[in-house]
Amino acid sequence: MRLTQNQIDTILATVRAEAALATRTILFGSRLNDNLRGGDIDLLVESQCELLPMQRAKIKMLLEAQLGIPVDIISLTSGTPPSAFQRIALARGVAL
Repeated sequence: MRLTQNQIDTILATVRAEAALATRTILFGSRLNDNLRGGDIDLLVESQCELLPMQRAKIKMLLEAQLGIPVDIISLTSGTPPSAFQRIALARGVAL
């Protein structure tokens, strides 16, 4: 995984502050491959209540400002069936 502990702590604190009912934050995508360089941070945020587009946008904006790295966020509401893409992220991702 190509994230420092400080980056992980920043991600988790920001998600908790902006999505109080978040239950899991999962990293997926290229940042899981230690052999690659660069790339954005792909996150799936699972929460008890649906994350609204403005909430996802705010989390993205805050994380990009704090980390200096592009961030992509998808969300999943607990108890709802995941889409095909969400299933891939869940299967291949790592909970932070």
